[in-house]
Amino acid sequence: MPSYDKTTIEDLIDGTLPWPSTRTIMSSYKDEDRFDVYREILQERVEWSEEILLPIGEHLYIVQAEHGRIVKCDCGHEFGDYRQNWKLSALVRVRGDRASIEEIYPGRYSCDPEWMEIREFICPGCTTLLEVEAAPPGFPIVFDFLPDLEAFYRDWLRRPLPEQH
Repeated sequence: MPSYDKTTIEDLIDGTLPWPSTRTIMSSYKDEDRFDVYREILQERVEWSEEILLPIGEHLYIVQAEHGRIVKCDCGHEFGDYRQNWKLSALVRVRGDRASIEEIYPGRYSCDPEWMEIREFICPGCTTLLEVEAAPPGFPIVFDFLPDLEAFYRDWLRRPLPEQH
């Protein structure tokens, strides 16, 4: 199985790798050190020093902070314990009327605001749009997933999870 160099993985992350190369990488077995290289690249791109344990979305990471494992944005904003829904600490813009929904989804692509609202979750630190969800009005904010960090490190990476402080 091929092992890809750091520059290739950076291009893959940035979306600048040519499609044939991207397709080959996506459809082949992952090289043994892919996660480590990926994490190393992400770590070099942030200005804070806490260790990234797991990226959970574009611009969002579970990190090992002095006060425990938390969700953190690229800009350094801390959303709190990773076992809690980070969206509850984000700025939220709700598009619940036809005009604001049609700004994004015009005409026949639009949803009925009686049945659906668009929620945009924004980082309070840098105002980056982090997540968008569509849900019926009044539906609870979705907690996308709660990773089992211990199992991921033990069973997939075959090494212990860094200790909490």
